[in-house]
Amino acid sequence: MTDLFGAPDEPETSRGGRAGGPTPIANAPLAELLRPKTPDEVIGQQHLLGPGKPLRLAFESGVPHSMILWGPPGVGKTTLARLMANAFDAEFIALSAVFSGVKDIREAMQRAETVNANTGRRTILFVDEVHRFNKAQQDAFLPFVESGLVTFIGATTENPSFEVNSALLSRASVYVLQSLTEDEMVTLFERARSGALGGLTFDDDARARLIGFADGDARKLLNLLEQLNTAARTAKVEPVTAAFVDSTLSRNLRRFDKGGDAFYDQISALHKSVRGSNPDAALYWFVRMLDGGADPLYLGRRIVRMAVEDIGLADPRGLELSLQACQTYERLGSPEGELALAQAVVFLACAAKSNAVYMAYNEVRRFVAEDGSRPVPLHLRNAPTKLMKNMGFGAEYRYAHDEEGGYAAGERYLPDGMKDMQWYRPTDRGMEAKIAEKLAWLREQDRKVRGD
Repeated sequence: MTDLFGAPDEPETSRGGRAGGPTPIANAPLAELLRPKTPDEVIGQQHLLGPGKPLRLAFESGVPHSMILWGPPGVGKTTLARLMANAFDAEFIALSAVFSGVKDIREAMQRAETVNANTGRRTILFVDEVHRFNKAQQDAFLPFVESGLVTFIGATTENPSFEVNSALLSRASVYVLQSLTEDEMVTLFERARSGALGGLTFDDDARARLIGFADGDARKLLNLLEQLNTAARTAKVEPVTAAFVDSTLSRNLRRFDKGGDAFYDQISALHKSVRGSNPDAALYWFVRMLDGGADPLYLGRRIVRMAVEDIGLADPRGLELSLQACQTYERLGSPEGELALAQAVVFLACAAKSNAVYMAYNEVRRFVAEDGSRPVPLHLRNAPTKLMKNMGFGAEYRYAHDEEGGYAAGERYLPDGMKDMQWYRPTDRGMEAKIAEKLAWLREQDRKVRGD
């Protein structure tokens, strides 16, 4: 398998070489043919590879160190690992956490020991998708990293703070790689077009469409270019137009793993846009997630959460409308039902905001978790039997509906000996302003009766 194993049951190794890995074979994929051979050929990641930047200094130091490369797919994690092996004339062993287990790790370590004993050369161990290894598998690297037998380079699309063991994380520097910018994608496009593709021409709209489909992923761009090149040569089409791009390429979904960081970053952006009362930004992130393949009903559930967390009693219609939007989607499906969800998003963004209930709920939860189990006061207990009545259950309870104004002024409802609390503090926004006025009036009645 390319980038995984050089031969069946044997981890891929290389002696560095011009490309920091095996020499590309004939008919190799475009992404492999154009893999950078020096750090200067890398497109993007200038915040790490520019003069004086961390990875540039690492290349120039002559001394490799263990690291975690964290970033989305197709931004050069494997390439950088190979370049490290090339720069330090190191043995390169690559494992994929998708296909490898502890047995493969042991075999890789044995190979590293053999290389070191026979040649004195160090080994760079590259583990792709390291977040997919469990704790035991990640722990298996530790003694070899600590002894200096291998320099560990892990690649992950997930936040290493959550997905990589703290013991391993403490022994490695974390470098965050970024998606390629549009200008960087244009540079890569032109390098491929004028070189490996033999100068195939594209009109401006076709180039823009292709770069948009690739969505900052260099490998995806090169794979799409390869498909287009074959189709254009076969159909004898030149220049390639936007219409030809659309007819040739099946629409690839925008990049995010539904369980990964990009997904949760986008739902966070949607939630914060609603909370920030920006309907345009909220709609943007809502549509971005739909475009990326998010389940509309998952978005619906999050919209309901926004209604109760951030709008609350300032406008109770938000919860009602959000639930109705979910029901509408269940009835209509996509794409018609998505409009109802979009309507709920815009309503919530424009609605009066209050997190007073949310804050009160969390405060009470903390209080109850730390407080003792206080008994229910006798006057608040139900008394369905004569024995319970004789024990005083329900005695002196005041039925609010029989009181003036439907309110038993001065009555207490918290446990005996517990001071009055005010966890719920309504805002002065929307309907909650009216609630605040009513509660203030009721508390004044309590004070008059109790003589506070």
